[in-house]
Amino acid sequence: MSILVIGAGLVGSQVARVLVDQGETPVLMDSAAQTAAIGQIVSLDAVKIISGDILRPLSIVQAINDHAISGIVHTAANPMLTLGAQTDPYSAINLNIMGTVNVLEAARVTGIERVVVSSSNVLNHFLAGGNGQDEPVSEEAWPRPTTFYSATKQAIESLGLNYAKWCGVEFAGIRYGAVFGPWSGAGGGGPSNVVRTALRNLMAGEEAVVPAGTMEWVYSKDAGRGTVLALRAAELGTAIFNITMKEAIAPEDFEAALRALFPNGKIRIETPKATAVSLPNMRRTSDGSNSRATIGYEPEFDVREALADMHEWMKANP
Repeated sequence: MSILVIGAGLVGSQVARVLVDQGETPVLMDSAAQTAAIGQIVSLDAVKIISGDILRPLSIVQAINDHAISGIVHTAANPMLTLGAQTDPYSAINLNIMGTVNVLEAARVTGIERVVVSSSNVLNHFLAGGNGQDEPVSEEAWPRPTTFYSATKQAIESLGLNYAKWCGVEFAGIRYGAVFGPWSGAGGGGPSNVVRTALRNLMAGEEAVVPAGTMEWVYSKDAGRGTVLALRAAELGTAIFNITMKEAIAPEDFEAALRALFPNGKIRIETPKATAVSLPNMRRTSDGSNSRATIGYEPEFDVREALADMHEWMKANP
């Protein structure tokens, strides 16, 4: 029996690496797998890579049947995440919502017991409303997402929890912080590309730009490990888990972490206009008590350790 990892990118490749370290041979399904980038994270000899599209439900079912799949990790998302969804909302809605429904439905009809899905901690920050004192009949009873991307993530969490309640498919929604980490391929989202560009510029002796807002981050290795913890957990409880560094990191702290690596580097704090919608000023820290108590997640990397590890990886993979 194997685990099907859908989406072999920044996070999916790390999920595969963790599974391989545990003795598994995961099956990576991607519509356009970036094998060179994947091979820098996990040995291509240790995984199976297949072509598939979550917008074609039968390709998911075929993958499940052909490879004796016992569980699914779904990390595929629209390009550039929040920024991409604001630019092309229809495509993001179709891919994030209907793609996830196709995964859940494929699990239901084939008898897969557990599906772990990438959500996002944008649901902890991109919100308005919620002034109804939790009274269900109030027009302002519940917070409402304020971006297309966060709206899709709320939808897939609600749908997944209903598949768990009514269809017997165990569901876990993983609310990652802004993910950054080793990855040389395309994709990854605005925040991850900002970090990669900053490190690349400093390594080349050029100026780096640090986002001006306080952010909740997570290193991709922790994101992959937390995802596998949810996949393996005996019980899922409320089934929604915040996977972050468990601290809100101010831009000055991020700059200081970079200066520890590049004491003479030129660093400027500024959020580029093109990515402003995906890099907000986060005033709260996501609660990690449920992820700690239910799946045993604690971050292994703080921002300094994560940047140092990524720097070493980039030196080894120029």
